[in-house]
Amino acid sequence: MPDTGSDNIHVGAGVHSLDHFAFSVPDLDVAENFYRRFGLDVRRTEDGLELRTFGNEHVWVYIDQADRKRLRHLSFGAYEKDLPEFAARLKAAGVATVSAPQGFHSDALWFHDPAGTLLQIRAAPKSSPDAKRPVILPDAYSVERASPYRDGRPCVQPIGLSHALFFQPDIKDAVAFYIEILGVCLSDDAGPVAFLHGIHGSEHHLVAFAKSEEGIGYHHSAWAVTSIEQVGLGAAQMASAGFDRGWGLGRHVLGSNYFHYVRDPWGSYAEYSFDIDYIPQGQSWVGGYPDPENSFYLWGPQPPEDFTVNHEASVD
Repeated sequence: MPDTGSDNIHVGAGVHSLDHFAFSVPDLDVAENFYRRFGLDVRRTEDGLELRTFGNEHVWVYIDQADRKRLRHLSFGAYEKDLPEFAARLKAAGVATVSAPQGFHSDALWFHDPAGTLLQIRAAPKSSPDAKRPVILPDAYSVERASPYRDGRPCVQPIGLSHALFFQPDIKDAVAFYIEILGVCLSDDAGPVAFLHGIHGSEHHLVAFAKSEEGIGYHHSAWAVTSIEQVGLGAAQMASAGFDRGWGLGRHVLGSNYFHYVRDPWGSYAEYSFDIDYIPQGQSWVGGYPDPENSFYLWGPQPPEDFTVNHEASVD
């Protein structure tokens, strides 16, 4: 089992960001409406949708249309000087590289993880934060009304992708593979869910995996906001748009972030996330193997009964 103690600092090359991921849905119009309402900069292309955050040209998510929802690929950003080491790791592990999907970078490393998820490692600027994200606290000494009327609520617009969670049939195999090949580190392993962070300064997790005997899939993407107020406002914003199914407001134990998850029309979630733990470059992280019942969330409502169901794999 990977060590999460004081020596949990990876030596050698490591990816620095979850650059983007891609998935398919059966209706692009529905997806566009959902993510626009969520507060993202959604743009149409010939191939589908691109999800950005306002004021940032980085594409966090690509969505195309298919007969049903399905995960397409994950892309990890790395420094160009490290690409030969990643290639050498793949060769040493007997992992074959494959051709790029149409429309994506052909000069990157493309390959599959043990469960069949298509992965990419490419040279890219670091899109993950270099320090803990900004935190906005309420003004406790205001002499004016601190809260607007309901019809004056501001629109919540996340500032960036924090992390994403995907289904895997074998968590131990996935964790071992991503540590060996991508050079990430284990933050915490709660059994049915494991969390991995980057070595170049990273939030508690760039990527996480939840167990699904049925196979791979996309569970949720977490989008950073700057206050717990924005988490609540985001939940109200989506409920007013008809997306009132989800989970929150609450606070996680592993990562420590405040959250509200909004269920999309295909059973995955978009999360408003605030104040997640940050692990600076070169800093060891003392994680652990906590019992899931003791580490899923610190406080909040009970999650939906199907919160951990892989709806993507439940379709024949």
